[in-house]
Amino acid sequence: MVKNRELTYSEKELLNALGKYPEMPLKELLIHTSYKRVSSLLRKIDQLKRRDIVRGPFYDIDHNKLCRNTLHRLFCILETTQSYETIMSYLDIIEPLSWTYLVLSPHKRLLNVGFLSSDNAEMVNLFQLLKDSNIISDYVIRVHHHTKVVENPNFFGDLNPSLDGLLDPCNVPDISPEGYDTEWNQCDISVLPYLETGYKNGKLIEILRAERKSNRTWTYSQIKYSHQKMVSNKLIKKIYTLYPLPRAQCVIFILFLKTEDIISTLRVLRNFAKGARVYKHYVLCEDEGALSCICHPSFFTDLMYKLDQIDEITEKELHPLRSLSESSSPAIPSNLDYFDFDKQTLEYPYRMYEEKIKEKLESEPG
Repeated sequence: MVKNRELTYSEKELLNALGKYPEMPLKELLIHTSYKRVSSLLRKIDQLKRRDIVRGPFYDIDHNKLCRNTLHRLFCILETTQSYETIMSYLDIIEPLSWTYLVLSPHKRLLNVGFLSSDNAEMVNLFQLLKDSNIISDYVIRVHHHTKVVENPNFFGDLNPSLDGLLDPCNVPDISPEGYDTEWNQCDISVLPYLETGYKNGKLIEILRAERKSNRTWTYSQIKYSHQKMVSNKLIKKIYTLYPLPRAQCVIFILFLKTEDIISTLRVLRNFAKGARVYKHYVLCEDEGALSCICHPSFFTDLMYKLDQIDEITEKELHPLRSLSESSSPAIPSNLDYFDFDKQTLEYPYRMYEEKIKEKLESEPG
């Protein structure tokens, strides 16, 4: 086991540079650090990965640019009296499952689940079927298709920042969704899930080897071209996940909040733990903000009390997540099996999922 210790100045400097310039080649990244050689950077990044502070690189997908039809991300909070294994045996039938987290709750058994959706009404029907069959007791679905904003920790910042100034005027990033504008081919779509999950650190030669094991005959030049095409057309963006502390020492939570208007909500999202040693990403779900954070336990301890003191926040819902549980799957690659290359659409077979769920319900004892 690697001994946990406080980060050195040089390590904090490197982590900040990785978070701020994830797409920069390491040779250029040197100028933002105290290290002199690329080999030193590589060795240090490997050490920080073994200490479970750095994960990646990964590639974030802008699903708005993937296909002609509209896709949404769904944030779902499910309540259940069933075991985790039982509920997951049904959720796994719905192929565009994106993540699962157990929610720490003293009163209810809750699950935070994400889906990629090509038909929100059909997703509601599936959840209602599960509810009517007592697989889940209740559900809340939040929909977003705006651009996600990721802000890695400032490792020189405060581990337990104040929430003063959440409504202060600030520069809010443009989160307006972009639309489909590039035709994608079979090589592009085959390579995409590897990049999304950071397979073998995103090394294209490793992706080529994996694809050949699946009997696909791309050349290295084809895969390299697909990668460059996806980057230049902004389908994917390189990112690292940086934990403010070794992962086992962190708390992860998701906060849903509303204010009286969208501008104020965006200001709260932008100013929340700004410049602090806190990882966060946020999106808009219609008129509601969804903010995911990874932080030191001290910041989370009285967070709800602090939020209660801010009158401008009219609604809030806080879910601490069991991020280290074996029952959590934080990064399931996007299911692209149903991509239609002629139509450039991605539509999931919801009626098939419905029939499979019904078949499973009929085969279960009792």
